[in-house]
Amino acid sequence: MSPTLIYLHGFNSTPNSVKALQMTDYLAKELPDIQICVPKLPNTPAASWRAIQETLATLGDRKIGVVGSSMGGFWATKVAEEYGHKAVLINPAVHPHYLLQSLLGPQRNPYSGEEYLLEPKHVEELRLLGIPVLQHPERLWLLQQQGDEVLDYRHALQFYHFARTTVEQGGNHAFTGFERYCAQIVRFLQL
Repeated sequence: MSPTLIYLHGFNSTPNSVKALQMTDYLAKELPDIQICVPKLPNTPAASWRAIQETLATLGDRKIGVVGSSMGGFWATKVAEEYGHKAVLINPAVHPHYLLQSLLGPQRNPYSGEEYLLEPKHVEELRLLGIPVLQHPERLWLLQQQGDEVLDYRHALQFYHFARTTVEQGGNHAFTGFERYCAQIVRFLQL
């Protein structure tokens, strides 16, 4: 069975995110024997976690590595802790239940056009799904840009302080120049 890289997109994003497409393109050109799986994550936390668990179950015993951006970094951390896979986290959401409280109410995914309601129960789902303390930071690589305009990069540096860490000045939430890291990501994930 081919090794598989799972890419987990962020909140209000889609499988067609720029970084997911860059990773897909890199693997197709340079390492076509590695499959990539970019599941469409539902809009709410419990449903997203179920979708991730179902994706992992369908992949069976093959070698898996995970990459996650923003909220996808939160999910990738959970996968690494609970399933033992290595993960790369790109400007990850550390405690996203705090962030979502300010977004309660009607939502519209700007990429898919989907509309849904973000409710207090979703914030609680996210809080309960969180990893309070990392048990296996050796499985993780944090890619962080200080210019992230959405998330305070210092939270990630504090939470992931025992993980492998790469911090760049400037940049933004989308992680400017992500494509520079594709080869290193695959090596770190040992795919």
